[in-house]
Amino acid sequence: MPKYYLLTLGCAKNTVDSQGMATLLERAGYRATDNPRRADLLIVNTCGFIAPAREESLEVIRELAKARRKGQKLLVAGCWAQRDPQAILQAVPEVDGLLGTRRWMDILEVVRSLERASRPDPLVHVLDAPLSGDGADVPYVAIQGASAYLKIADGCSRPCAFCAIPLIKGPAVSRPLERVLEDAAFAAAQGVKELNLIAQDTTAYGRDLGMEDGLATLLEQLVERVPKVPWIRVLYAFPGAVTPRLIDVMARYPQVLPYLDLPLQHAHPAVLRRMRRPADVGWVRRTVAQMRERIPDLVIRTTFIVGYPGETEEEFGTLLRFVEEMAFDRVGVFVYSHEEGTEAARLTDNVPPEVKEERRGRLMELQQAISLAKNRALVGKTLDVLVEGYGDGISVGRSYRDAPEIDGLVLVQGELPVGEIVPVRVTAALEYDLIGEPEKRADD
Repeated sequence: MPKYYLLTLGCAKNTVDSQGMATLLERAGYRATDNPRRADLLIVNTCGFIAPAREESLEVIRELAKARRKGQKLLVAGCWAQRDPQAILQAVPEVDGLLGTRRWMDILEVVRSLERASRPDPLVHVLDAPLSGDGADVPYVAIQGASAYLKIADGCSRPCAFCAIPLIKGPAVSRPLERVLEDAAFAAAQGVKELNLIAQDTTAYGRDLGMEDGLATLLEQLVERVPKVPWIRVLYAFPGAVTPRLIDVMARYPQVLPYLDLPLQHAHPAVLRRMRRPADVGWVRRTVAQMRERIPDLVIRTTFIVGYPGETEEEFGTLLRFVEEMAFDRVGVFVYSHEEGTEAARLTDNVPPEVKEERRGRLMELQQAISLAKNRALVGKTLDVLVEGYGDGISVGRSYRDAPEIDGLVLVQGELPVGEIVPVRVTAALEYDLIGEPEKRADD
């Protein structure tokens, strides 16, 4: 049987696309290998969102091209292939084919064409056609241990000036509600304990389908369809789109974790207007206060961009004071860089690189102190922890406070059952991680 090697870079949405490609290949008789030397087909699912991601993708592609043996085909897929296929071919002429992210479900057609083709002309399958809510008859799910990513929509219709996602993916397209529920049931049948709902903007789910408050409706339906999945987590919400009904659903159903990923990007209204983001910072204060009142133990994760064109020290100071005031549980900080084709790229990038890095450092230092204080407040309390592995007498897992891959971990004494949710008493705290021991039961 022919073998394929598939390497995924970038976000969880890429991971789901890769799983879809893998499913289609295996249905056609291919088998996966984690050794690129043994593969007949080499695939890199790239990220093209920002320059560092493209540089990582390029490094991987070059390494595979340099090391590949005779007869192997090298296919570059994903967001960078969609955004700038010619840049890839110019940088690595050995690439045999390119498959854009909007049509990843055409992988079998592309692979069969590659098998028939003889070099030197590479095959470029990059289409600007609109995304489809369900372009392939495969689950839009990526299962990783007891956790799964479930894609509910793709593309983005927001006008953010700095973001290239609409250029790459096109406008937002929601998946049909019943298909999402079927995929959730598929994941539940595999024994997953956690469903992470993903899209470029989960709060826009269903709008293009004529649904009002689509994300809240979806969550209500998920609770009914997969009652044995204890954790359902919402990622990538949009400021201004968190509705009272969504808050009510999160407060009402224990399955829906008290966790919300809400990227804010900045806190100064002038910067937000230049970003073409919601500039009503008062809405953020009111909504976060309402959520914290309604949802006990709520965790809010957010991200900010520093060094946006024109950002003054006074504007950055507003951001610092806002972060200190709001005391978010999780914060990611990115340094601004121009992305070709975006509205912001027409602005003068007038914040020096060293100033950007200095501001990032100051903001992260502030957040580290906030995170440490919040973690220390958990010492002595018991949290449910999803165990993901163990070694050397220590188990590693995550609480509801920690989304996969981006947040902290809980380190637990002893070797606990992988894939199970167990109660852990917190005994110590670090800036981002917790240390604990298994909670003793009364009958132990």
